[in-house]
Amino acid sequence: MMFGVKVAHSLPGRTRFYIPKQLETSHIETWLRSFPGVYSASYNQVTGSLLIYHHITLSLYSLKSFIHKYKHTLKQAACSWKKAIPIIACGTIFLVNWYLQRSSYPAIVKALSYWLSTFTAISTSYDVIKDGVVHVLKARKGNANTLTAASIFASLYMKNPGSALIITLMSTISELLTDYTSEQTKHYIHSVLKLDVSYAWRVKEEGVEEKVLVEDIQVGDKVVVFTGEKIPVDGIIIEGNGTADEASITGEYMPREVSGGDNVYAGSVLQSGHVTVTVEKVGEDTSLSKIVKLLEEAQDKRAPIQNIADTVAEKMVPVSFGLALLTFFFTRNLNRAMSMLVIDFICGIKLSTATALYASIGRAAKEGAIVKGSDHIEKMSKLNTVILDKTGTITEGTPVVQQVIAAEGFNQEDVIRLAAAAEKNSTHPIADAIMKQAKDWNILIPIRDNNAQVETTVGKGISTWLNGKRVVVGSLRFMNELKVKTTNLLQQMQNDENVIYVAYDQTLVGVVSIFDKIRSGMHRAVNNLRHQGINDIIMLTGDKRTVAREMARRLKLNWYHAEALPEDKAFYVKKYGRTGAVMMVGDGINDAPALAHAHVGVTMGAKRTDIASEASDVIITSDNPEMLSELVGLSKKTMNIIRQNFIATFAINGIAILFGALGIFSPIVGAAIHNAATIGVVINSARILWLGRETNESQILRSA
Repeated sequence: MMFGVKVAHSLPGRTRFYIPKQLETSHIETWLRSFPGVYSASYNQVTGSLLIYHHITLSLYSLKSFIHKYKHTLKQAACSWKKAIPIIACGTIFLVNWYLQRSSYPAIVKALSYWLSTFTAISTSYDVIKDGVVHVLKARKGNANTLTAASIFASLYMKNPGSALIITLMSTISELLTDYTSEQTKHYIHSVLKLDVSYAWRVKEEGVEEKVLVEDIQVGDKVVVFTGEKIPVDGIIIEGNGTADEASITGEYMPREVSGGDNVYAGSVLQSGHVTVTVEKVGEDTSLSKIVKLLEEAQDKRAPIQNIADTVAEKMVPVSFGLALLTFFFTRNLNRAMSMLVIDFICGIKLSTATALYASIGRAAKEGAIVKGSDHIEKMSKLNTVILDKTGTITEGTPVVQQVIAAEGFNQEDVIRLAAAAEKNSTHPIADAIMKQAKDWNILIPIRDNNAQVETTVGKGISTWLNGKRVVVGSLRFMNELKVKTTNLLQQMQNDENVIYVAYDQTLVGVVSIFDKIRSGMHRAVNNLRHQGINDIIMLTGDKRTVAREMARRLKLNWYHAEALPEDKAFYVKKYGRTGAVMMVGDGINDAPALAHAHVGVTMGAKRTDIASEASDVIITSDNPEMLSELVGLSKKTMNIIRQNFIATFAINGIAILFGALGIFSPIVGAAIHNAATIGVVINSARILWLGRETNESQILRSA
C-alpha cells in the first residue's frame, strides 16, 4: 500500500491497482495514458479497480507516483473549495437568522437559529480567534486577528451573532482576494513558464528514437523535438532547423529561426520543423527553472512600504481598543463602544499593500521581466538617475562595417580581403564585422604565409605576413608607430566612428569604419523614461570619447563617461547614488560591479551573462529597451495604488468610526462598511494584474 493505492496483482506489462477513493473514470484514464510506457488504462468506479497495460520495464513505483500526482491535483482542487465554506456558511446562516428573528416563528425556532448562528460564527473563525489569542499570550501585544476575535466575542456577548457572522464573512472574502491575487501571480508565472512536458524523444546510440521521461534525460544526451512540441531541455541544435517561439524565455513575441549551432531553451515551442538537440542543462539547471525560482523567491522579499503598512497596522490595534474604552466611558453605550472594535484600519492597509506588490511582480513577469523582490518595485518608483551601458544595452552589441574607403591604387574589396586575412582567426567583435563583410561580398580570403603567426599588440592592432609582406590592421596610433602614411584619408572619415586602418607592405590600403547599431526602441525608451519623471540619463562605455559623444548626442542623453573600466563604472554609479536613487542597466561581466552598487541593477537582453544576472535586481529577458520605461511606469502605478488604498482605508473607516461613536451606525452596519472598504482596496490592488498597456501601445503605434 502506498499513497492510498494498493497493488492487487502485477504481471510483466500488466498491473491492477485498487484505489480507495472513487475517481472520475475518463480523467484518471486519460491522465495515465499520457504516461510514457503506458499502453492502456481502464478504471472501474464500482470496485475502485484500475487495470494498466504498460511496458515491461516500467516500475510499479513510477506508476504509483504518477497516480499519487493525480490525486494530489484533486486534493488541491478540494482545498480551494474548503476556503469558500466559511463564506457560504456565514452568508446562509446570517440570512436565515435575519429572516427567522423578524418572523412570527415559535421562540424555540428563533432560539435554535440564534445558537446555530453563534456556533457558526465561532467555528468558521476558529483559526482567527486562536491566532489572535496566542499572539497576545506569546508576544504580549495584539495583532489584527486579536482585534477581530475581540469584536466577534463582543458581538456574541451583546447577543448579536449576525454582526459576528458579517465580520467573519467579509474578512474571509478580503483575505481570499489577497490569496487569490498571490495565487494568480504564481499561476501566471507557472502557466507562462512551466515546462509541462513529461517525456522526451531520446536518440539511442544506433540512431533509434525512444520515448523516455524528462527526468531520465542526462547532460550529453541527444533529443529530437518535432513540430508543435515544447523543447524539454537547454541545449544546442546539431541537426535540423525550424521556428521556435521563445516568448516564455526571452519575452520576444516574434518566433526565431533556429538551425545547427543555435542555442534553444526548455519551455520554448517548436512551431515548425524538427531538430536534434545536444542536452546541456536539464531539470533545475535550465533557464526556465531558474526564472521560476527567482520569481517565487521574489514574493517573499518585502518592500519598505510593506513594513510600514504592517507597523502602522500593528500600532492601530491598541488605538482601536483605546477608542472602544473611551467611547464606553463617555457614552456608557456598549453598542457604540463595539463599533470601535468592528471598524479598524488594519486589514485594509496590510492586505491591499501585499496584494498590490504581489500583483506588480506578476504583471512584470507577464511582460517579460523578473523582479527579484517587491522592495525593488518601490525603489524603481523613486528613481532620479538611469545609467545605461553602451555596448549590448544601448547598442545591439554586434558591430557591422559601415563604410570602407580605399586608398589610391586599391579598391574596397582589397581593403576587406587584406583585413580578413589578418582577422579571420580572431574572436574580437571587430574581426566578426570584417569577416561578415567579406562573406557578404563573396571575397576569397587569401591564405597567410606558411608558419606566419598573427601578432597582437594590445590596444593597438594585429599583424601577419602574406606573400612575404606584412599586413597590419589597427589604430591610427599603431600606423604612426609603424611609419605608415595616413593623412590622405583622415579627412574623409567621420569623427564618431570606430575606425581601423589596413596597411600592406608599409603602404596604407584603406580604412574601415565599424558601427554598432543603436538598439531598436532605444530612442523611445529614453523619451518614455523622461516622461516618467527621470531627468538624468547617463551613458557609461569603455569606448573612445568621440564615439561616446556622438552616441549621447543622438539619444539626447544628459552626459556620458567614456573609456570606463569596470571599476570606473562602479565608481560613477556610487557617485550618482549619493544624490538619489540610481538604476544601472547592463548586460556583461564588466557591468556586474556597477549593477551590484546601484539601487536597482537591471540586466537586459538574451545575451546577458550569468554573472551580470546574479548581480542584478531585475532581469529583462527580451532585447526590448522599452521594458525599462514600462517597469518604471508599473512601479509608480503600484505605489500610487498603495497610496490610494491608504487614503481610502483611513477616510472610510475614520468616518465609520465617527458615525459609530455617535450612534448613527449600528455595529453590524459598521462591520459591513469596514469590511466592504477592505474588499474594495484589495480589488483596487488586484487590478494591477489586469491593467492594459493601451497608453504604451498607442505611443508605439504613433511612432512606428
